[in-house]
Amino acid sequence: MIKKFQLLIMGIIFICGCGIINPKGKVGIEQKYLILTSTFLMLLVVVPVIIMIFIFAWKYRASNKNAKYTPNWSHSNKLESVIWLIPIVIIFILGILTWNTTHDLDPKKPISNITPIRINVVALDWKWLFIYPKEQIAIINEIALPVNVPVEFHVTSSTVMNSFFIPQLGSQTYAMYGMQNILHLFPNEIGTYTGISSNYSGKGFSDMKFRVIINSNTDFKSWIKKVKQNSKLFDFNAYKKIYESSIKNPVEYFNSIEPNIFEKIIKSNLLK
Repeated sequence: MIKKFQLLIMGIIFICGCGIINPKGKVGIEQKYLILTSTFLMLLVVVPVIIMIFIFAWKYRASNKNAKYTPNWSHSNKLESVIWLIPIVIIFILGILTWNTTHDLDPKKPISNITPIRINVVALDWKWLFIYPKEQIAIINEIALPVNVPVEFHVTSSTVMNSFFIPQLGSQTYAMYGMQNILHLFPNEIGTYTGISSNYSGKGFSDMKFRVIINSNTDFKSWIKKVKQNSKLFDFNAYKKIYESSIKNPVEYFNSIEPNIFEKIIKSNLLK
């Protein structure tokens, strides 16, 4: 019992540390309310049951001679109705809630009518490669986004399956070899956050993190200029070099990219 309680506390601490209950993006906020609402509805059953356990244990203890003793009692229509009706209603409400939010928060569904910033993401051992096709830049283990502007991630993997996740912004999506998944997010608050891999992928998995910088539009443009001050071209030869496994890879900037490099990476994986 004590071990289970310790695991519960550790789980709560882990969730708090990830930032899931402290969201800074539109999707994350919606997911937070979904989690809290679902938990509250389930507690409507769990809490009364726990309370009744202690009440019944005290009231019907062996030393209480005033407690009603009915050894032949076996059925109550009223009690059966309560036991079944309340959980059925809660499950029905949860079903509707889950159905609606599953479709509303579909990662592939655009969040806004505003044209999103596109970022191509490649999971490697054990680092993240980010390609901005419009801005013609590439970065390892860092991204920057303007606040209140939607972003569209196209995610793939050049190694084993991984999971691309920015806890404080919202949904995660899987990065799979030779495929690409789409994830839409919407940052609402300026700040610096941490992105992670939430799918085990080997010995460097725990250090497979990246910095997420949410800036004003002016600061975002300044960040783009800073990246472009470097004189590194990201072409397929550069990709082959960073393909090699590394742990705690430092942030690295490339001021220009080879045309259609993201598509070439996916195609090269399919041909292996």
